[in-house]
Order: sequence, then C-alpha cells, then structure tokens
Amino acid sequence: MNPKLIKFLKIILPFLLGVFLIWYFLSTATPEYRQELLRNIKNADPFWVIISLTLGIISHLSRAYRWKFLLKPLGYNPKLYNSFMAVMVGYLANLGIPRSGEILRGFTASTYEKIPFEKAFGTIVSERITDLIMLIIITSVAGVLQTEYLLNFLEEKNVNPFVTLGVILTLILTGLLGLRILKYSSNKWIVKIRDFGIGLLEGMKSIFTMKQKWAFLFHTILIWGLYVAMFYVIKFAVPNLNDASLGIILVAFVVGSFSMSTTNGGIGILPFPIVVGAVFVFFGFEKSDGEAFGWILWGSQTAINIMVGALSFLFLPILNRGKKT
Repeated sequence: MNPKLIKFLKIILPFLLGVFLIWYFLSTATPEYRQELLRNIKNADPFWVIISLTLGIISHLSRAYRWKFLLKPLGYNPKLYNSFMAVMVGYLANLGIPRSGEILRGFTASTYEKIPFEKAFGTIVSERITDLIMLIIITSVAGVLQTEYLLNFLEEKNVNPFVTLGVILTLILTGLLGLRILKYSSNKWIVKIRDFGIGLLEGMKSIFTMKQKWAFLFHTILIWGLYVAMFYVIKFAVPNLNDASLGIILVAFVVGSFSMSTTNGGIGILPFPIVVGAVFVFFGFEKSDGEAFGWILWGSQTAINIMVGALSFLFLPILNRGKKT
C-alpha cells in the first residue's frame, strides 16, 4: 500500500472513528436525555466559562515564557510573541494530527527565530518530559484522594497493574537497545539519525544548564495549576456539579489529559466529552451533567485554540516580515 495513503489513514481514521462515536452516542440517546444535555449546556453560567478560558490563555502565555528559559542556554532569546504564537499554532495543528504541534512549533521557531530545528525540538521534548512528570504527580494525588473508588474500579475491570508495569519496562528496555544500535552503527542512515539525535539531545540538556531553574519550576507549577483550575471552575457552570470534590475533578482532569494527548484534540478514539463525563457518572453524578461539563470545557477551549491559533498563523509572517525566512 502507498506509504502516503497509510499515513493519511492513520490520521483520518481515528478522527472519523471519534466523530462516529459521538454521532452514535447522540443518536442512540433518548430524546429526553438529548434535551437535558442540551439544556445543561445552554444554561451553563458564561461567567465561569470565561474564567476558564482566561486561565487557559494565561497558561499558554506561561508556557511560551517558560520555553525561553530552555532556549537561552543554547544562545537564543526568542521574542515572547513569537514563542506564544508558536505554541498556539502547535495547539491548532494537534487538532488535526496528534502530536504534530510539537514539530510545527519547532519549525516555527526555526523559521522566525533562526533556531536550529533539532535544538528547538529538543527543548520541546524536555518540556514534555517535565509535563509528564507533573501529570504523574497529579495522577498520584488524584489516586490518593480517590483510592477506594479507583481500587474498586480496577477490580471491576480486572485491570492487573503488574501487567501494565511489565509493558512499560519492556518498552524502556527496547528503547535502550535501540540507543545502543544508534551509538555504534556505521550505517549512513543511522549516522544521520545519530547526528540529528545529538542536536536533539543538546536541546534536551538545556534543562540542566539553564540558570533560571527556579523560574522554570515556578512556571511549570503555574501552568499545571492553571490547567487544574481551568477544569475546576467549569463545575460552577453546571449547577448540579457544584458538590464535586477536588479529588473527582483531578480524576476527570487526568482522564481528560490522556484523552487529549492520544487523540486529535480530544475528538479521536476516546472523545474528551464522553470520557470526562464517564468520570462523573462513575462518582454518582447524572450522565447529562457530567457530559455537559465535558462538552462545555472541550468546546470552549477548542474554539479559543482554533481562533488564536489561526490568528497566530496570520500574524507570524506579518510581525516578522522584516526577517528572511
């Protein structure tokens, strides 16, 4: 089969499956349920939606500013507006192709700030490793706060944590073996990959050589604190969820984060509104309330990312028109 066709199918099939699942979910729901869901969305308090959007934008600005700390040890000091717009076009790209935004963000920095792509991408990888650590911490906190519920859920679903750990260890060992092959092989293609990897590693090492480590840590905590707050305030937009505890919100946040990171902006195989709504159902809330929460949060954040991302595509060449690309 044509490699381009395979690549296209890998992109479009999860998206189409996500759309189908949402359509199937809505078409099989009772008319009463659809009306209740729509009513909950329409009656959402716009004040809290605007607060959530504001928190989201501030988190994106903080991410753009944090990126500068990683680039500075490499000898680059990009303008904040370029960093911010690069972040936003990356979010926009992720709506179409999962994780493509990181690549586009690196190319944007390379184009408008003359930062070598492999170094820019290396710093983005460092960011993602830091973000993964933060997500693990939040997942652990959510697990501690809701231990009893989660253990019962894992028992009901026959999930074996030791099997999951074994899969992770196997992946790590495979990665180490691949690195050893890259290090000692003389194959010209592997040498090219190794040279690219050296530049990538140099970008990743900037997290250890930067002088402003405490500022980087502050912005990392700020970004994730804003993410959680962005989730938390939406519960006030849906009156029947006002009693949802921080622990429940954190579980919804973790599930939603994994949905966003593995799909086309939350619309792929695991549609964000549905999986987040399922968390609230699991903790005893009405299905229509939980899914209204998911739709309001996902819809508002997706809309603002599309709008600001599209404007960033427009203004990047305008604000940098004096530079050669």
